[in-house]
Amino acid sequence: MDDKTKGIVAHITLIGWIVALVLNQGENKGELASFYIRQMLGLLLISFVIGFIPVINLIAWIVLFVFWVMSLIGSLNGEKKLTPVVGQYFQEWFKAL
Repeated sequence: MDDKTKGIVAHITLIGWIVALVLNQGENKGELASFYIRQMLGLLLISFVIGFIPVINLIAWIVLFVFWVMSLIGSLNGEKKLTPVVGQYFQEWFKAL
């Protein structure tokens, strides 16, 4: 599976992210796939936190959905597009992936 495909699969639910992570190990590790695996881990963690904050729930979900769509479009185009505001942090925090 090529990098672009692994990046796209990482966007498809938590199970897709896990599949992309497993396929992106060892000699099959690709830079583009790793980039989107880190971005999606950050978005998944944010979505988990949002579930516990009912006051900002709707607005946060809409913003998170927009970020997810922007990330998906970047992976479909084979480009590295950081998630606005937090994308650079995701790359730093999860650089081991």
